[in-house]
Amino acid sequence: MKAVPVWVYYSVLRVLMFAVPLAILLALQIEWWISALVAALIGFCLSYILLSKPRASISSDLYEARHRDKAPIAADDASEDAAVDRASAAVETTAAKAAEQSTQSEQNVPSTSAEQPAPSEQPAPSERESRSE
Repeated sequence: MKAVPVWVYYSVLRVLMFAVPLAILLALQIEWWISALVAALIGFCLSYILLSKPRASISSDLYEARHRDKAPIAADDASEDAAVDRASAAVETTAAKAAEQSTQSEQNVPSTSAEQPAPSEQPAPSERESRSE
């Protein structure tokens, strides 16, 4: 017979540590939401005190699963990396061309501040003022 995985053992015990107090409290005809809250509190306390070894075992199993020495091999990693590199190169090329075009267009437009004379300080007389004099 095969051994039961630690995570199954731990999960079943956690559910039982909640379900048994809940059933007892509901049998005593206590409000369902109060029973659920008290059963959750009892289940948490019991699992914290009584299930420290299975919790440590699950923790070490998860750590080993997440920190393997050898990375998993995926057949399409190289092709995905190449596609990403091509896409980023295309974006950079497009951005460089747009920047070059905007620089060239700025160089072709004459500067308005250096070439145009400043307007005179006093406004020119209007036609009415010139006729009335």
